[in-house]
Amino acid sequence: MNLILLGPPGAGKGTQSVLLEKRFDIPQISTGDMLRAAVKSSTPMGVKAKAFMDAGDLVPDEVVVGIVRERLQEPDCADGFILDGFPRTVAQADALKESLEQLSKKLDAVVSLKVDTDALVERLTGRRTCKSCGKGFHLKFDPPTADGSCSACGGELMQRDDDHEITIRRRMDTYDQQTAPLEDYYRKDELLLPVNGMGAIEEVQKDIISGIQAS
Repeated sequence: MNLILLGPPGAGKGTQSVLLEKRFDIPQISTGDMLRAAVKSSTPMGVKAKAFMDAGDLVPDEVVVGIVRERLQEPDCADGFILDGFPRTVAQADALKESLEQLSKKLDAVVSLKVDTDALVERLTGRRTCKSCGKGFHLKFDPPTADGSCSACGGELMQRDDDHEITIRRRMDTYDQQTAPLEDYYRKDELLLPVNGMGAIEEVQKDIISGIQAS
């Protein structure tokens, strides 16, 4: 089972990927994890990526795609994989398609988690993390103690810089411009599986599984 998960920041891609990983016994792969692992292991592409990162430059598409290609040849991907956060652009999707053809692999489905922007902003701006123990909270859905401290250790809570509304809406705009066109790209290949991402985690997972099995 070879899958891609699409969706804007905070749509739940990471959460759903972990559940799919357990369900199908295939690895969940994120671009960030791949980059760090390739650099640490000094793979050919990892060495190239490190040179760009050390210079403070963005890692170019051809290197990122090369790292993905390296990762998909690892033994744990023999029965499938879940790509979380890649591809981000049509150019990357084209390169991925070419790499998969060369590896004699094909995609089974591209899950696109659909979310309401305002609800997503509420979901992300309400997140808080304990500075001491790292426990996560949400001011509305999973609130901390009445005085706003961590219910686990009493520590001070913080809001991540990228969870402020201005930052979130900027990230959403970037997603709409760069990544949303991938829906049409994969719809043409009859791979796109739109799923309502606003429900409970279990409901979203059930819809994803149903869609995959029906495709």
